[in-house]
Amino acid sequence: MSINTTITPMADLAPNTALLRLMTWLSPAFPVGAFSYSHGIERAVHDGLIHDKASLQDWLVDLLTHGSVWNDAVLFAASWRDADTGGNCLEISALGEAMAGSKERHMETMLQGNAFLQAIGHWSGRDSGLANEMPYPVAVAMVAAQNQVACEPALAAYLHAVVSNFIQGAVRLVPLGQSHGVSLMAAMEKKIFAVAERAGNSSLDELGSAAIMSDIMAMQHETQYSRVFRS
Repeated sequence: MSINTTITPMADLAPNTALLRLMTWLSPAFPVGAFSYSHGIERAVHDGLIHDKASLQDWLVDLLTHGSVWNDAVLFAASWRDADTGGNCLEISALGEAMAGSKERHMETMLQGNAFLQAIGHWSGRDSGLANEMPYPVAVAMVAAQNQVACEPALAAYLHAVVSNFIQGAVRLVPLGQSHGVSLMAAMEKKIFAVAERAGNSSLDELGSAAIMSDIMAMQHETQYSRVFRS
C-alpha cells in the first residue's frame, strides 16, 4: 500500500518553507517521543563504557560511521530516492525493520516512524500513519522526498537530530554539563556532514554494522533493573 503524505508543493510556497518544515519535523518538540530513547547509551553509561565527553564522542562517531546510525543513513538515502521517483518505500521499510538488532531497537525505530507519519497529518490534512508502519529514517526520508526537500540536507538534518538526542540523553546520564553537550555538537558537525554526503551516494549494498558493543548494550538494556529511557 502506498503512503501518500504529500503536502502543498514547495513551488507554491515561500522559498524558505522547505527549511522551516524540516526544522519543525526534526525539532525536539515534534511528537515522535525521541527523548524517551537512549539507543543503548543508558546501559553503556551504567557499565562505564561512556563516562565523559571524550568517550561519548568516540561512541557517537562509531555509531555514525560503522554502526546503526550509518545503516539508518543508508536506508534514508535509499528511501528518499525511491519516494522521489514515485515509489512507496515498502520494501526498504521491511528491510529496515528486519535490521533492528534487538527488541528495544525495533520498538525505537518503529514507534518513532509511526509517530512521525501521524504527526505529518497536521500538514497534509489527512491521517497519514495510523494504518502503516515504517522505521523512523524511512518515514522521514519519504516525507522529505515527497515534499521536495533535497536528500543530502534532509539527511544531514536527520543525523543532527539523532545525534543531538543521544547527547542530551548522555548529559543527563553521565552526567555532563550542558556546555559539554553543546561543544560536542559543534565537534560532531563535520562528521555529520561527511556521513550525510557519503550515505547520499551509497546503495543498500553498503548496509552493515561493526559497532557490536552498541548492539550488546541495547540487548542488555532490555533486562536492566532500573531504567530512565525506553531503550
